[in-house]
Amino acid sequence: MTRGGCIFLLGFALLIPRHASAGSPYREWSAYGGGPENIRYSKLDQINRDNVSRLRVAWTYDTGDAFKGSEMQCNPIVVDGVLFATTPKLRVIALDAATGALRWSFDPFEGTKSAGKTRNRGVTYWRNRIYFAARHYLYALDAGTGKPAAEFGAGGRVDLRSGLGRDVGTLTISATTPGVVFRDLLVLGSIVSEGLPAAPGHIRAFDLRTGKQRWIFHTIPHPGEFGYDTWPKDAWQYIGGANSWAGLSVDEKRGLVFAPTGSAAFDFYGANRAGDNLFANSLIALEGATGKRVWHFQMVKHDVWDRDLPAPPSLVTVKRGGKPVEAVAQITKSGHVFVFDRQTGEPLFPVEHRAVPPSRVDGEALARMQPFPLKPPAFARQVFTEEMITKRTPEAHRAVLQRFRALHSGGQFTPPGFEGTVIFPGFDGGGEWGGAAFDPESGLLYVNSNEMPWVLRLVERPAPRKLSGSSLYKANCASCHREDMKGTPPEFPSLTGLRGKYAEPEMAGLIRKGAGRMPGFGNLESAAVAAIARYVLYGEDTAVEGRQAPSPIDLKYTHDGYNKFLDPDGYPAVEPPWGTLNAIDLNRGEIAWKIPFGEFPELAAKGLRDTGTENYGGPVVTAGGLLFIGATNHDRKFHAYDKATGKLLWETTLPSSGNATPAVYEVNGRQYVVIAAGGGKSGAPSGGTYVAFSLP
Repeated sequence: MTRGGCIFLLGFALLIPRHASAGSPYREWSAYGGGPENIRYSKLDQINRDNVSRLRVAWTYDTGDAFKGSEMQCNPIVVDGVLFATTPKLRVIALDAATGALRWSFDPFEGTKSAGKTRNRGVTYWRNRIYFAARHYLYALDAGTGKPAAEFGAGGRVDLRSGLGRDVGTLTISATTPGVVFRDLLVLGSIVSEGLPAAPGHIRAFDLRTGKQRWIFHTIPHPGEFGYDTWPKDAWQYIGGANSWAGLSVDEKRGLVFAPTGSAAFDFYGANRAGDNLFANSLIALEGATGKRVWHFQMVKHDVWDRDLPAPPSLVTVKRGGKPVEAVAQITKSGHVFVFDRQTGEPLFPVEHRAVPPSRVDGEALARMQPFPLKPPAFARQVFTEEMITKRTPEAHRAVLQRFRALHSGGQFTPPGFEGTVIFPGFDGGGEWGGAAFDPESGLLYVNSNEMPWVLRLVERPAPRKLSGSSLYKANCASCHREDMKGTPPEFPSLTGLRGKYAEPEMAGLIRKGAGRMPGFGNLESAAVAAIARYVLYGEDTAVEGRQAPSPIDLKYTHDGYNKFLDPDGYPAVEPPWGTLNAIDLNRGEIAWKIPFGEFPELAAKGLRDTGTENYGGPVVTAGGLLFIGATNHDRKFHAYDKATGKLLWETTLPSSGNATPAVYEVNGRQYVVIAAGGGKSGAPSGGTYVAFSLP
């Protein structure tokens, strides 16, 4: 018999979530990534190789929320004919999935001033509820009305700053990627600051009905826990990061949750976190019911290169000796794919541990060995050499060559230094948050890749003798926003011209609480925060009484910002391709095909075609023989490729760049493909439109 959504058998209640996999598997798009396995695959084949050229716009919905620099990275979900998504201002919307008509909207910031750009990649559905995070709150909404679920937490929300095992005060913590459902639990990672101070990135499970925290896995181990000896003894009290911001995957049959993690804070200099730093930069298999570690693999030890694992792992089935093996595949920013047996964590292809160079920076102790997978081959180039310098024009070549010869470029794990180190692929991959799609029919894994070099340079962190607005700004803010406050937009916005846009109390509140990737500086005294606010708004260099107390988060070195290695005209310093689309055979460990992905319209008009571009957002593969992907920054295209060959079969131009992963679904016997056209990356215009396509 059934009662309240449960099936009772021999006295045991087996929790069967209503609509947890509503409809036939991979016919609806009921979860981020298409389903708990996160393989971005659809069984639908109404749209196929033979008719995809006839695709037309079925409906559009303009959120009206776009603003300069905003983005919309959401992978919508579709359940029972309703599409649930988020907007650039982080409203949650419910649309009729067949027409795009608005059913309801929920604004978590209603009545308050928005803190600016906030990234979000989607929502979670369970038993007629929608779950999502905004700022430091986890919300539960009624899926039919959009109203907060009163019995969840306090009035429909839970404060994510509570329950971490240490007081994080006003430090930034949120979740840009939706959590995953395991039975009656929502398992959730987090986004925290990449600089110090930062909250710890522990992985937690919340009761889906009440919001009560049911378990926690400490990614920065506490005393007595496995991995504690890979950190300084008190690191669990002050180090932040090691967070699973990219999203999780669930093996419901085995009861496992797979969590990829990022680097520990501070990203680029780790003198205060000596050791390998488990469980940063690791793929961790956890018991879904308890959070207990089953196995782990650390891809980068003591990371100082910002080599976060950038996407949820794909739970795949591959062939070994003619027999199926259930595995987990994890892409990396460096352009590698690691493949493991899902139950044991044993690599399915050889992994070689190689000696890597030591750091020459005082106080830094890097790991002596790092892992390199031998198969499949890397899907991005690994070393930027002099022979690879751009030849787009003679002038560009000469300028880049001169700068290149003053930098260190030695490939993966070349230590950061004061002269500048080339990071290639760059801080944004290689692989990125768009993740990979897997075709269970062929065993091919599809991943789009960036091939942009960046430059990492360490600089001494100012240690002012006298505290003032300018000295505090340089010590705490300049590494992202630069000493001249011009930043590196759009990732790190300019702070010039804010007078009149923010009142002094508002700016002080933003500095104290943080927003998005910006940490909250709750460790600073009120007078210090006020002095920074006055310096940013008015240029006033107000003196502050006293001195900052020494702290383990006060590092000697920081970096001089996030700097792409560009030629004088703003194009990548390396020869094309600047972006690629790859199909990787996970049965054989080989690349099946690779094509340039994207182009610059202004260069194409001059005859320089198929250069590839930076790309953000992932692919979707279907039983109809198709691979759908937007992602390319500059040409605003949405594409359909033949999944077997990489041949372009159809493309259209979106209102703004489709820097998001599409969703594929069926309503009333009609197949749709929908994508968020949000733009805003790399200076591209911002938008806020969802566009759905179907056959006439």
